[in-house]
Amino acid sequence: MKSKLWLFSLICIGLFSCNPGDDPIPNPQGELVRDAIYDAMEEWYYWNQDLPVKPTVTDFDSNEEFLEAIKFKPLDRFSYLTTQEAFNNAFVGRNAGHGFGFGFDGEDRLYLTFVFQEAPAGKDGWERGWEIVEINGKPISNYKTNTGAYDFKLGPADPGITNTFTFKLPDGTTTTRSNTKAEYQSNSVLYKNVFDVGEKKVGYWVYNSFKATEGLNPTRSQEVQDSFEYFESQNISDLIIDLRYNGGGSVAVAEQINNYLINSSNGSKLMYTNKLNYLKPNYEKSVNFRKTGGINLNQIVFITSRGTASASELIINSLDPYLDIILVGDKTYGKPVGSFPLSSYFPILKENDVELVPITFATANAQGKAEYFDGFPAEFLVGDSPQFNWGNENDLRLATALQYLQNGTVSGRLMNSYFKPKWEMIDAFTGLRKEFPAF
Repeated sequence: MKSKLWLFSLICIGLFSCNPGDDPIPNPQGELVRDAIYDAMEEWYYWNQDLPVKPTVTDFDSNEEFLEAIKFKPLDRFSYLTTQEAFNNAFVGRNAGHGFGFGFDGEDRLYLTFVFQEAPAGKDGWERGWEIVEINGKPISNYKTNTGAYDFKLGPADPGITNTFTFKLPDGTTTTRSNTKAEYQSNSVLYKNVFDVGEKKVGYWVYNSFKATEGLNPTRSQEVQDSFEYFESQNISDLIIDLRYNGGGSVAVAEQINNYLINSSNGSKLMYTNKLNYLKPNYEKSVNFRKTGGINLNQIVFITSRGTASASELIINSLDPYLDIILVGDKTYGKPVGSFPLSSYFPILKENDVELVPITFATANAQGKAEYFDGFPAEFLVGDSPQFNWGNENDLRLATALQYLQNGTVSGRLMNSYFKPKWEMIDAFTGLRKEFPAF
């Protein structure tokens, strides 16, 4: 299996149905397709020895329901079905929708958390820090469900669908904008800058998802290369990597990032190993670092949250044996396993445009650390503050990272800001789109 096909996908929590987070539904919903799904799981599924006896495929109303019935429930919250086109598009940033994220602050006010530059929202000038007070003429409280989650009823991610939003801007004024969904190319790098912190030059990098630049071979990201060439030109000694909304993506791009981050003294040591099921030992591998560029960091601070998952966690876990790493924000999602798509191995799936993406491998770092299904805890628990735009030092999580790098400690004021969100954006998505969450 070529490494460019390997991916990490997020936990699937079915809080909504028929909403903008639902994956495209593969067709047809037929017996042969379900037979192929089971055959593929028997051969490639990481927990294939825990599969149940094959159920009667006609007892299920959909392929999705069939897959759900055979997954290894104690640990598999990740395997999913989608279409081949949707899968391929996602990993190079070809999207459709408005092109933004949103989240709540500690007072249950809803804000834009990020906006993609070339998306309809970005082209209309939307920015992180705008408070959303109404959607389609209704206050935000109207969209709260009986479970305490939110269903904003924005419709599927199809071009041509229009929604209207009323915002309160940072200067106190309000604006109402109608925005029509369209196809767009998303950017992974949301912000980068360098701060002078005492005698240190500290880079700050907001990275949204591990997406490759289409056409580059080997698989890698031009945005990543440009970012690290910028940081190297600025002679940074420390780096803050903001992954608070990063649900994962391409392992090949994660490896590319790790090769920039690792210090020269460890530049060829073991990055991670993977393990497949008992039928596939020939596909297991060890991946070593291949140091790229001239950055040698003293410390890395990761800004994390429950939206930090899969490839993001692979970065943290792989670097932990070699670098001084601190986590600020909240505990990560918890996904030490990964996937690659199986339609190319099973003609029935390929011919019917069904992309099966089950858990196929687990990873471990150089110290053997592999079991982090509960996520990585943050050393400093700090609440999110989406009311401030990227780079604003009033952002509590950024302020905490900067304070730690300057003093080695964090004030009680910042620590007292912590709150556990009742709802986060990733809760609105399932399957593939949970890995690249955006409205």
